[in-house]
Amino acid sequence: MVSLKGDDWDRVLAVNLTGPYLCAQYAAPNMRSRGGGSIINIASTRALMSEPHTEPYSASKGGLLSLTHSLAVSLGQDNIRVNAICPGWIETSTHKKMVNRYEPQHSLEDRRQHPVGRVGRPEDIASACLFLADPEKAGFITGTHLVIDGGMTVKMIYV
Repeated sequence: MVSLKGDDWDRVLAVNLTGPYLCAQYAAPNMRSRGGGSIINIASTRALMSEPHTEPYSASKGGLLSLTHSLAVSLGQDNIRVNAICPGWIETSTHKKMVNRYEPQHSLEDRRQHPVGRVGRPEDIASACLFLADPEKAGFITGTHLVIDGGMTVKMIYV
C-alpha cells in the first residue's frame, strides 16, 4: 500500500498542475490581445511511465498532459497553441550554482540506457522549446507532447 502525506500530494499538484493552469489563465488574455502565441508546459516521462513511490509527481505530470490538450482546444480559436515537453533524464549538475556544481560521471550502463548513447542536457530541452514556440516551424502543432529522452522510454531494459 502506498503511504502518502496529504500535504505532500497537495503541494506537488499545486506546483506541477495548478501552477501551469494559473499561468495559462493569466497569460491567455495578453496573448489573445497580441494575436496569439504559444504555451509550452514542461511535463515529464513520468507522465508515461513510473517508478515506485512517485505517485504525486507522476499523477501531476500526467494531469499536465491532459491540461495541455484541453487548453489547446479551449485556446485554439484565439491562435494560441499549447504543447508539452516530456523530458527524460536530463543532467543538470553543471547548471547549478557554482558551489553545488559537479562534473557528472555517467557510467557506460547509464549511457547505454539511451539509444542515442548519452544522458540529456538542458540545451536539448531549450532547443525543443524554441522549435515549439516558432509559429513558422511549429504553427500546426498543438495539443501534443514531445518526449525528449534520448529514446530511453522506447527501449526495453531488463534488470
